[in-house]
Amino acid sequence: MPFEVRPYDRTAAVEYARLWAYGRNPAYFNFQNVGGDCTNFASQCVYAGSGVMNYTPVYGWYYISVNDRTASWTGVPYFYNFITGNAGAGPFGRETGIEEMQPGDVVQLAISGPQYQHTPVVVEVRGRPSLDNIFVAAHTNDAYRRPLSSYRFQKIRFVHIEGVRSQRLRPEQE
Repeated sequence: MPFEVRPYDRTAAVEYARLWAYGRNPAYFNFQNVGGDCTNFASQCVYAGSGVMNYTPVYGWYYISVNDRTASWTGVPYFYNFITGNAGAGPFGRETGIEEMQPGDVVQLAISGPQYQHTPVVVEVRGRPSLDNIFVAAHTNDAYRRPLSSYRFQKIRFVHIEGVRSQRLRPEQE
């Protein structure tokens, strides 16, 4: 089925981050005590800006319940693999340099060791993007408008959300 590509609603993603940065939306399980809630929160923000989940078993990106979700909804590397490799329904993006970061994009950090372990959401960029003027929201260590430069990390990668694909309705479904 063909897809319609539309813009990602960055304002909606950032507004969701503002609303839930220091709380938990009861529609989603809180993974705080079972590995961390950061990518679950990032997925919720990206979903607020996209409005489309990808229900492909195993390799999609969706959350129905704590026991009916994909690894990409809550797992740092799986989220990255889905967003940067998605050719189907839902949000899609690419790894890029810091200079392309915009509100609603995500950052991934390797805090200790070579594996990426944290996924904050960009909520503000003041002027030319740099670690000092990109501000993020995150769960696990809850934050809103936290400067990216305040994190200690070994590696960082920047993921720019380029758009959203949704299935076009056939004329008889409209």
